[in-house]
Amino acid sequence: MRSLLQNLRLTVSLEKIVGKLKELYEELPDPKPSFEEAWMLTGGNPEMLARLRQANWDVDEVVARLIKMKRLRDLARKWKPYLKEAVEDPDSVYEKDHPEEFKKELIINNLIVYDMYDRDLKLWIDQPPPERDVETGIGKYVAWQTPLHREAVRRAMA
Repeated sequence: MRSLLQNLRLTVSLEKIVGKLKELYEELPDPKPSFEEAWMLTGGNPEMLARLRQANWDVDEVVARLIKMKRLRDLARKWKPYLKEAVEDPDSVYEKDHPEEFKKELIINNLIVYDMYDRDLKLWIDQPPPERDVETGIGKYVAWQTPLHREAVRRAMA
């Protein structure tokens, strides 16, 4: 059953996801950032939108919590050269000869989506998501869970 639900989710277009997130966003009380700013921070992830709201839209607080919760400073000490590449280009995790342990840690810690699904039009109800979106951390094969996750990794390396 879980597999069926995952496959159904894959067929929903980016437009529909944005529409649903915008409905959720509109229900949130003011003051709040613009929807576009919220989208660029969360990448459309409703859980991250809720975390931002709970933190009174304080991005630094959400990022600091992610760093602690996911123990990103330890990860950064161990894998800094590889993480630097991944922050700039998430596909480096897939395309370059990085250690398997590094890839597994990113996946287990739910920092990335690895080996993304094809953007083949036959697999989608309407339009597939973009093949790459550097601004939000989406590559052809790998994507950061959200832009906030990528930012947390970036700051953990500083």
